[in-house]
Amino acid sequence: MLENITLGQYYPSGSVVHRLDPRMKIILLIVYIAAIFLADTLWAFLPVALFVVMCARLSRLPVHLLLKSLRPLRFILIFTLVLNVFFMQGETVILAFSFVRITKEAVLTAILYALRLIFLVFGSSLLTLTTAPVPLTDGLERLLSPLRVIHFPSHEMAMMMTIALRFIPTLLEETNKIMKAQSARGADFESGNLIRRAKAMVPLLVPLFVSSFRRAGDLAMAMESRCYHGGEGRTRLHVLKMRRDDYAALAITLLFLSVIVAMNLLL
Repeated sequence: MLENITLGQYYPSGSVVHRLDPRMKIILLIVYIAAIFLADTLWAFLPVALFVVMCARLSRLPVHLLLKSLRPLRFILIFTLVLNVFFMQGETVILAFSFVRITKEAVLTAILYALRLIFLVFGSSLLTLTTAPVPLTDGLERLLSPLRVIHFPSHEMAMMMTIALRFIPTLLEETNKIMKAQSARGADFESGNLIRRAKAMVPLLVPLFVSSFRRAGDLAMAMESRCYHGGEGRTRLHVLKMRRDDYAALAITLLFLSVIVAMNLLL
């Protein structure tokens, strides 16, 4: 399952989406998330699916990369579906036996929540797969820079978020190495019931935490030895600048949002 996690990974392809300003890509993601939560009918998710497919094609990303991002969440998706189907109330009863009562409204709500979760994962994966960590840091910092008026540490916040994203693939690789090493010594992480498998993960978590703290200490020491002191007075090799493609992408995304709103009003 570990190799299926795509969050924090960057896939270079030189596409038009990769060349967009990172600030604009973050803004587009926010608009996209707003559109997902505004979609309250199944028909409204049709333009959402078309929008994701268009972005994936323009990004030149392999389809399996986006689909892989859903595999670690399959249990959450199943739990969301079951929870809404069996515990949400409605008027149109589809099936009723004993104390279980399944309604049409509950089924539709479960499907909508699952679709929202799926497309949220697709959107976040598109952002991290098409944006390198350093430009993502610069984009976050520039977007948060107006909050400096109230003494908000925008540079430090952006740096922490980007380091966290950057170290996800590293920690997954470290976890995979520890699992292989312990499996070679007779550890079993796959067989048994859920409780037994959870207990088998304890010997894996201890060395992983030790390795994570060691990496964090090494990173802090490296930053300190290079006299890193935040964003005060720092210059950049690449200065962010909006181009015509960025404004065109914003116009297309706003049109997509307006389509969702119109479908909600009409349907």
